Amino acid sequence: MQRYQRGDAAAFETLYRRHRDPVFRYLLRGCSNRERASELFQEVWMSVVKSAAAWEPRAKFTTWLYRLAHNRLIDEYRLARLPTDPIDDELPVAAPEHEQPEAAVSGAQRLRRVLVAVQGLPIEQREAFLLKEEGGMSLEEIGTATGVGRETVKSRLRYALAKLRQELSDVL
Repeated sequence: MQRYQRGDAAAFETLYRRHRDPVFRYLLRGCSNRERASELFQEVWMSVVKSAAAWEPRAKFTTWLYRLAHNRLIDEYRLARLPTDPIDDELPVAAPEHEQPEAAVSGAQRLRRVLVAVQGLPIEQREAFLLKEEGGMSLEEIGTATGVGRETVKSRLRYALAKLRQELSDVL
C-alpha cells in the first residue's frame, strides 16, 4: 500500500490480486446476493483508491481493507437492502476428477448446508467468523476492523462455532 501511495500502479494490482477473492467471499456471505456483493466489492475497491492518500500504516492493510468492507455491509444492513434468504448462487466445489458424481453431489450438498448455516448466524457472529475464516485475521485485527474489543470478538467466535457445530452436527 505504501508503494501504491507513492504512485506505483503495479502495487495496486498486487494488492487487488492478493485480496480480491477473500474480500468478495466475505461480502457475498455477508449479503447473500452475488449481484449486490459485486457492487459492494467495487465500492470497497473504489474506497481503497479514494482513501489511499489518507491511509497510514498503523495497522495491517488487511485490517483496513476489511474495515472498509465491514462498513459497506453495515450500511447495507442499516438501509435494510439485504435479503434474508440463503445465498442465491452455488459456489463451485473443487473436487478431484477421480471422484464419482455421487461424491461430488454429496460434497456440494454439504457445502450448501455450511453456507446456509453460516448465513443463519447473527450478523455479529457471522462477521467475526467470516473475517477469521475468509480474511485470516487475528482476534485483534477483527476487533480493529469491527470496532469492538478482543474479548468481544472471542465471544462472538465462540458462539458462532457452537451454533455451527450444533447446526451441522450430522455432517461434521
